[in-house]
Amino acid sequence: MNRKPNRLAMLVQYGILLVFSVIALYPIWFVILASGRAGQRLYTFNLLGMFIPTEWSFENYQKVIAGNPAVGDPPFLTWLQNSFFVAGSTTVACLLIATSAAFAFSRFRFRGRELGLILFLAFQSFPGVLSLVPVAQLLTAMGLYKSHLGLILAYTSGTLVFTTYLMKGYFDTIPMDLEEAGMIDGCGPVQSFLLIALPLARPALAVTALFAFMAGWGEYILASVLVPAPEEMKTAMVGMYRIANEVNIPWGEFAAGTVIIIIPVLIVFLYLQRFLQGGLTLGGVKG
Repeated sequence: MNRKPNRLAMLVQYGILLVFSVIALYPIWFVILASGRAGQRLYTFNLLGMFIPTEWSFENYQKVIAGNPAVGDPPFLTWLQNSFFVAGSTTVACLLIATSAAFAFSRFRFRGRELGLILFLAFQSFPGVLSLVPVAQLLTAMGLYKSHLGLILAYTSGTLVFTTYLMKGYFDTIPMDLEEAGMIDGCGPVQSFLLIALPLARPALAVTALFAFMAGWGEYILASVLVPAPEEMKTAMVGMYRIANEVNIPWGEFAAGTVIIIIPVLIVFLYLQRFLQGGLTLGGVKG
């Protein structure tokens, strides 16, 4: 016998969900509101203005985007360009290496395979900050310290463990019968990987790309240590931290820069979302 849902219980549940949603989303909304207040004001004496945009100005965005570094303005666009280069290169490197390594761990049986998977789990259990000093020493010995290439190498090596294990688990769910059917038609291992396995692994590829991009886009500790100077070499996160530690903090510009930094992550997620949705319904057998 089906019971009718208790309206009071549903109202309580929805009320709790609404409260926690407001708690989670209000900090982001607060930053958006602060970015539109003129005069570098983080707060407003108007209580209503703390929740809805009673005033709005693009002054902070203009200062951030069109600022002149020659007069002391932060080179925000340069920082943003550096972050795009580092995050994009990290994403490409992780996709190239993680997918091929994961396919090998999933489909081939070779000496050291089980040990390699165990080491992956062991490496994943250690916080990445513990490897900061060894990574800095290795990059110094390689001549890559204080360079974006060294930072990309550090991000890629730190992200490969998770992304490889993620891709390996997804390749395990793809039936080998599909690849065997392709081999009957003349496909070799490389063709099976490129033409059969990768198209079916679009959801995992989307998650891997998003994770790798965010690892290179929003990380601060490695970027601040491995690329400490000059000012034009910093990433956006390191540059924003520098703004927040000035004597007179330009809160409006800081909020505007934060909003601009969030936008690329949203664009990447919205772009990859279609692959997530399409890959979940993708079939390997024709009806």
